[in-house]
Amino acid sequence: MSSLPTPAARSRGTALAALVVALCWTVVLFDGLDLFVYGAVLPGMLDDPDLGLSPGRAGDLGSYATFGMLLGALSAGTVTDWMGRKKVIIGCTTVFSLASAVCATAPTLGVFGVARFVAGLGLGGLLPTTITLVAEYAPRGRGNLMIGLLMTAHQAGGILAALLGLWLVEPFGWRSAFWVGLAPLLIAVPMVARFLPESLGFLLARGRTDEARRLADRYRVELPATEPARATEPARATEPASATAPVPATAPDRRHALTALFRDGQWRRTVLFWCASFGGLLLVYGVSTWLPTMMRGQGYEVGSALAFLIVINLGGIVGMLVAGRIADRFGAARVATVWFGCTVHGPPCSP
Repeated sequence: MSSLPTPAARSRGTALAALVVALCWTVVLFDGLDLFVYGAVLPGMLDDPDLGLSPGRAGDLGSYATFGMLLGALSAGTVTDWMGRKKVIIGCTTVFSLASAVCATAPTLGVFGVARFVAGLGLGGLLPTTITLVAEYAPRGRGNLMIGLLMTAHQAGGILAALLGLWLVEPFGWRSAFWVGLAPLLIAVPMVARFLPESLGFLLARGRTDEARRLADRYRVELPATEPARATEPARATEPASATAPVPATAPDRRHALTALFRDGQWRRTVLFWCASFGGLLLVYGVSTWLPTMMRGQGYEVGSALAFLIVINLGGIVGMLVAGRIADRFGAARVATVWFGCTVHGPPCSP
């Protein structure tokens, strides 16, 4: 019978969790920046006479990135089981960083739209991969808090995007903000390549047992169990590797997990969860794209309109930290219900 972890062992496991969260937080920060920067610079793009962008066309361009995110998120699980989470994080970050540079130099709206779609592929694949890796290494009972902490990076990226809109668009033009999108390729990718550990579950699933054991010994964490994940155990999604989390599932296991979402009455929960996610993402992405433009249409100056984007993302950071902490105690479903209720608001105020 194994003994309980010593305080020193627990501190080493916590150090590994902190390292994973810090590195994933950095790349998700740039993920949020790249996603929200379009809305922050959209007023400047609409004012650019050489671009000839209409509001209708602007809406189309904004949807290209989110459609790419859909495809990227759907394919992330399969690709990570093949390549590993670390390589996928590096690849996704590289993709949306290079696509941002293409946006900065795009000669036509068509090229710009294709670049935003490609960026969406990277953006959509990065977020679920980092969430899964953070959940795997999170200390026991702190999975929701660690994921909430990670997601604050997305809102911080929205704040940074709004600041770039304030500082760069007027003096240097809207293209300058997309040049900043090259920063993750130069900053985050080398850090992740050097310091981010691979998923222990992935290493075991690929037969790299010695490498997994060396990593576990280095940080004094337990190796995950070798059984594939069961679809009837959703709580495992937030359990860390040190709590014997399962290794990545095989293709038959993934099919079993997908069909299980619709069996034995589970379809009701699945549909409700999808509807809630759809509404939440519609709010987040819709606001991030159109809030500065809508507020300017209400008579606010561009600076004031972008300030609204900063405020709403600051509120998102506070909300995620609070929700993540209390969700570990009272359950994610209850907290999510309350948080959705908090998004209800009245008509916009006048300047």
